[in-house]
Amino acid sequence: MAKSLKSSIPHVLLMLYLIAILFPFLFVIFSSFKQDNNEIALNPFGLPTTWEFNNYVEAWVNAKIGTYFWNSLYISVLSSACTIVLGAMFAFAVTRMRHRKWSLFLYSLILAGMLIPNNALMLPIYLLVRKMGILDTHLALIVPYVANAIPFTIIILAAFMRSLPGEIEEAAVMDGLRAPGIFAKIVIPLTVPAIVTVFIVNFLGNWNEFLLANYFLSTDKLRTLPVGMVQFRDQYQMNYAQMSAGIVYSVVPVLVIYAILQEKIIEGVTAGGVKG
Repeated sequence: MAKSLKSSIPHVLLMLYLIAILFPFLFVIFSSFKQDNNEIALNPFGLPTTWEFNNYVEAWVNAKIGTYFWNSLYISVLSSACTIVLGAMFAFAVTRMRHRKWSLFLYSLILAGMLIPNNALMLPIYLLVRKMGILDTHLALIVPYVANAIPFTIIILAAFMRSLPGEIEEAAVMDGLRAPGIFAKIVIPLTVPAIVTVFIVNFLGNWNEFLLANYFLSTDKLRTLPVGMVQFRDQYQMNYAQMSAGIVYSVVPVLVIYAILQEKIIEGVTAGGVKG
């Protein structure tokens, strides 16, 4: 009896943790379909009396959530893709260099970039972006996003590439492939799980980023979803139903991407730590 009770404790804790995560999310979803603030106040945790799908239309069109949504999606995807391309090439080079001292030096130099807090770089990044003439453009976010994500990307991809069997690349060399061919035809296909993992992590960071987007973009049509949600709150501070609809818009893409790619994410996280 005591043994079965002890074994059930982790399951109970996991169930409580799951409830704690799902409860706020369900509250937001139900609130987004309610008529007004009175219904939310009188019945905060119950189902809507009538399902108001018009809240999503109003949030998407009138509050410009649609514009902010596509801006965030475009910036997040492009930044994450550029980070993968640059990080994969660097990781391949640093793990296959013949001179191990140079390889270690370059790898350590990249890791040193992670020691500097992002908040401490706000002013230098702003001055650099302004000097480049890209302030108040999407490039003002894409360039810093790529630069900030490069160290983490290289760490994950380099660890995964080191675990790949060297015999595969030796066979490719015997078949006449050079370094670019080995990278594109051998290493990249085998590194897909790690690439997917890094892409999702970088995408989430870019999607939720607020500070740079708030300070570097002043034109309303260029703003991203996190900044737009703040303005949405100021403009519709008494309409919590439409605010909830905007929150759902910001969460759904992340859930969809993770649901589709969850197997690759888990595989990428676990496989890189196993030495082949």
